[in-house]
This record gives sequence, C-alpha cells and structure tokens, in this order.
Amino acid sequence: MVKNHWNQEKASLLSKGVEELVYRSNLIGSDRAVCNWGGGNTSMKTVEKDFRGRDIEVMWVKGSGSDLATMKAPNFTGLNLEDIRPLFEREEMSDEEMVAYLSHCMIDSKHPRASIETLLHAFLPFKHVDHTHPDAIISLCCADNGKQLAEEIFGNRFVWVPYVRPGFTLSKMIAEGVINNPNAELVLMEKHGLVTWGETSEESYAKTIEIISEAEQFINEKMNEVSLFGGQKYESLSKEEATSILANVMPIIRGAVSGEKKMLLTYDRGEDVLQFVNSYQASELSQVGAACPDHLVHTKRVPLYINWNPQTMAVEALIASVKDGITSFKAEYEEYFERNKHEGDKMFESAPRVILIPGIGMVNTGKDVANSRVSGALYHRAIAVMKGSTTLGNFVSLSENESYNVEYWPLELYKLTLAPAEAEFSRKVAFVTGGAGGIGSETCRRFVSEGAHVVVADLNIEGAEKVAAEINEKYGTGRALAVKMDVTKEDDVHAAFDQTALSFGGVDIIVNNAGLATSSPIDETTLKEWNLNMNVLGTGYFLVAREAFKQMKQQGIGGSMVFVGSKNSIYAGKNAAAYSSVKALETHLARCIAAEGGQYGIRVNSVLPDAVLQGSAIWGSSWREERAAAYGIHPDQLEEHYRKRTTLLVNIYPKDIAEAIAFFASSKSEKTTGSMVTVDGGVPAAFTR
Repeated sequence: MVKNHWNQEKASLLSKGVEELVYRSNLIGSDRAVCNWGGGNTSMKTVEKDFRGRDIEVMWVKGSGSDLATMKAPNFTGLNLEDIRPLFEREEMSDEEMVAYLSHCMIDSKHPRASIETLLHAFLPFKHVDHTHPDAIISLCCADNGKQLAEEIFGNRFVWVPYVRPGFTLSKMIAEGVINNPNAELVLMEKHGLVTWGETSEESYAKTIEIISEAEQFINEKMNEVSLFGGQKYESLSKEEATSILANVMPIIRGAVSGEKKMLLTYDRGEDVLQFVNSYQASELSQVGAACPDHLVHTKRVPLYINWNPQTMAVEALIASVKDGITSFKAEYEEYFERNKHEGDKMFESAPRVILIPGIGMVNTGKDVANSRVSGALYHRAIAVMKGSTTLGNFVSLSENESYNVEYWPLELYKLTLAPAEAEFSRKVAFVTGGAGGIGSETCRRFVSEGAHVVVADLNIEGAEKVAAEINEKYGTGRALAVKMDVTKEDDVHAAFDQTALSFGGVDIIVNNAGLATSSPIDETTLKEWNLNMNVLGTGYFLVAREAFKQMKQQGIGGSMVFVGSKNSIYAGKNAAAYSSVKALETHLARCIAAEGGQYGIRVNSVLPDAVLQGSAIWGSSWREERAAAYGIHPDQLEEHYRKRTTLLVNIYPKDIAEAIAFFASSKSEKTTGSMVTVDGGVPAAFTR
C-alpha cells in the first residue's frame, strides 16, 4: 500500500519555490508503485523576476529525461505562463510546433527541454499539478471495464480521458474535462495514468496518495491471491537450481540477443515475477501489450515468454526454446516495424528486452546493466498492473500502432539522446585477473573509462572490493564486480565465470594478469618454487583462458584475450629460471589459443612489460631484494637501474601497460591475433625476432 511520507518539519525548512517542488517530486518518485522510473511529471506556478526585473508568472515543470526520484532544481524548466496560455484557444498544434513554441517561453535558455506534457500542467488552473503512473490507477485505466468501476470508486469526482498520445490535444482534452466538471479532483487517463492537483505542494502530494489509496483498497478487496493470473501452473526452482541453469543459459541468451549490438543481461527472481511466470495465464497475458506508454522504449511492446516446463523438461530443451524464441521474436519485431514505420524511422535492436522463463524468473537485456535493470523494474510495474486489471476485469493495452507511435515517437526518443555517447568498450564485459594490483587495477579503470563493465578478480578480495567500490562510486552502481578467485583452483575459476554470467550475461575481454615472481640460481631453485611459478603463471593462465574460451564460444560473438607476459617471456633472466620459463609458456599458450580461437572470432595477444614497480605486489615482496642482489645493487637503486638499461631511458608504469592491453582489446586491433607487444622502454636483449 502506498503511504503519505510528507515530513512537515523537513518541508518547512525549504524555500517556497523550486526546492519545495524538488522535495515533492522526490517523494513521488521514491515509491515506484506511485510513479515509474523516468516517468511522470510535476509542476508549480510561481511569480519570478524576469531579466528586466518585472514580475512574471512562471511555471516550473520537470525537464525531459529526468527521473522524479533523483531530480534536483537544475532538472526543472521555468516557462513564462503569459506566453503559454494563449495556446489554449488553438484547435490543434503539432508536436514540432509545440516544442519550438515552448523553447521561446523558457525564462532561461540553459534550462532543459520542458517535459512532453508541459501543456497539461499549463492549461490546468492549479498552482501545483502532479501527473503519475500509479500501479493501482493504471490497473483501473487498463481494465476493459475501468471507466464503470471508476464511477463506483470516485463517483463524480473524476474526469475520464480516452487514450490519446501526450501532446497538445491530450492537454486540451484534460483541461476542458476539468473545466466542465466542477466536482473534479482527479483525471484518469485511459491506459496511461493519473493527474491530481492542489493549492499547496503538500495538498497536491496528499491528494495523489489519497486517490491511489482509494483505488488500492477497492482492488485489494476484490483480489484473490490464489487465483491470480489463473492460478499456479509451475513450481519455482530452488535458488541453487535456478542460478545454476542461468549461469549456463545467460551467455547463450546474450549471444542470441547481441546480433545488431551487444547487450548486457541481468536476472530477477522476485516473488511477483515468479508468481506471474509460473501462472496459467502468463503466456497470453504477457502478449497483450505494455501496461503504460512510458514502458515501451525500455521494454518493447511485449516480452519474450519461453514455453518451458521446469518440472519435466531438460535444460537442453530450455536452451533450444531460448534460441528459437529469440530468433522468432526478432523476426516478428522486424515485421512490426515494417508494418508501422514512418519515413525516416530507424529500427532499434530487434531483440527482446524482457524474457520470462517459468520456474526461473525474468532475464532483462540492455546496453548496460543500468538499462537492463530499468527494463526489469518497469516490468515489475507491468506485472502489478496486470494483477490489478485482471482482478477487476480484463487487461487491455494500446493497439499495435498506438504502441509503435510511442516507441518511435521523436519526443520520447529525445530522452535517449541525453545519455552519454557510447565509447570503445561500451556494451562489453572485461574480466581482469590480479585486478587488485597495480597493472590490474589500472587496467580496470582504463576499460571502465571507455564504457566497459569489469570483473575485478583477485585472491586479495579486500583489494578487489576496494577497486570495484572506487569504480562504482565514480561511474555508477553495477559497473564493477569484485570476485575472490585463486587462479590455481579449477572450482574457483569456474565459479568466477558463473558469477560473471549471472551479473552481466557473459564476457568479452579477459586479461590474464595474476602474478608472482621468485628469483633463485638454478641450482638453488626448489621444486616447490618451480611448481609455485608453474601453478600460478602457467596453470592459472590456462584455467582462466579455458573457462573464458568456453563462455565466449557459448555466446558466439567473438572475444579478446590479453595475456600479460614479461620481458622474460623472451629474455632469459638471470637467477629466474622458473619465472622466465613459465613466462615463455604463457606467451606460447596465448599463440596456441589464438590459433584455435580464430574461427570463433576470439583473438589472443600478449603484452610484455618489464620492471613495473609502481603499485605492484610482486615488487613489494622479496622479489625486489632478490633482483637487486642479482644485479649487485641496493633495492632502492633498482628503479633507476631499470630506467637506465632501457634504450628510451624511461620508467614503465601500470598505466602504460593498461594502455597496451586496451589497444589489443579494442577495435583498433580487431584484425590482430597471436601477437606480442613489448612495453619495456626498449630492452635490446628482449627485442622480438
């Protein structure tokens, strides 16, 4: 049930202006049962000074592309109401004319473009107006008998407006309906949402919550949880069973949905999701259409429902159904586009954004984790709406053409243009071993700075979590995942890639960078020391590469591996037989995998650094003393010794290695595999030949 969260003490400390509107908007957006992510809009009318010092009546309204839950004062647009009011006398106005006209009404050109529904707020004669998408209200507005039931709930206090796409016509219809009903306290927008108002911010918010609560109570009194959606058809699998299956299936889904552009995946096993996907009616209900116009850009008109019985059918049958289902969905979406397109329209990715699997839950797709989660969050709202509508009557939605005209509506698409431009590693997942160390952490930062999501894998989980937290703080939640992994343990490696599949859907780039080093004359090298080097730097690189290769093959969309070798991959290091030998093994292993991976679009290359002391756990260990002793110098002289022995007379830093790794992982080297590049300042003894 929605609740009134207005805090008078907090509100009293706010200035009577935009701050007050921000507070109300954040309260409304904080409850997704009241308003969808990115949807709805709020406004208030005030008196401000114009640039000449004159008093003018100004309406502050949500700027396009903002989210009520998080928006702040700069996300609102101020418009001169004296310029807007004459529009009410017009008979019609195109979207293009409306946007152009409103741009001249802005009191500050630096403000964001005004909401699509600005005129709805301007034409209503109330100081504060809220337009929301509450689950309970849309349940009523998407029920085939919704208008009749609204009379039972609200009597003569409401205005019912038939579905019209937002813009001038809808705004005028709403205003005229309110003017013609002196008892009106709310507007119900068919298949869309709610409009409420008040003379104060608190009054407007309270009315919004009050109206929603009335609808909620009416629906809840009629609801029978046992018979919802026709009752339960399938049993949910246990969390362990479901995640085990998803870890295997999500890379296959990711490959199938990544035809035009790569997609990232998330999954959801919420109680409401499982109740819906396990029901008798889910397969039909899910195909009726979107529960709200605002969902369409993020969820498409319908999800993909997988017809699979979790109790009787094997995982192989699920995989086949997923592949066939995605292929069919894409073909049907292309036909939908062709039937409804307008001149100049460009088709989005044809793959589903929501995939429903009985017994397992929901898988969502998006250009990044954030967008994938938005698709999932919106489908939670769709389930809530269908739950309410089918309790009241039959769930109805927009027609196919109405849906298309919202999904491909230029004013709706404008919001998408506000997102940052995609970069080199956008839509890609990079898995970096030794991710907590100097080279590893710098590599993670380098990838994320150009759009990637990263898995920071390290035996040092505290260090990995610190790197991941730093990245998520700077770039947004979900961009980095820390996993504890011992590269020498097969089960650890397998579990880490399962976790990667469950978190992102799969992997595109792996950086084999976990390291250690020891130094001993050959006659003093123990078997333990030899095996330690071989296990971490040889077997470890093999296990990680093998698991990545499997996942990349499952996806079928190529991939890139970068092995971090060493100058010693080529150069026979003094008193370092174990280390040098296994470093040579690494680079040859890379070439072997490159030879096998070509047919799958999997590239494998090696970067050979030398003497990267900064931030390195290796150089913070006894290795520094051992190497200094081998050269007959003091450990503090080692960095200068290494600089002087390079032909370029330079020191090598983690960011230098990260840059070379990024090059090999990028499209700039998309036709290069089985190659090595040295980043050592020029050590003649290690020149490749």
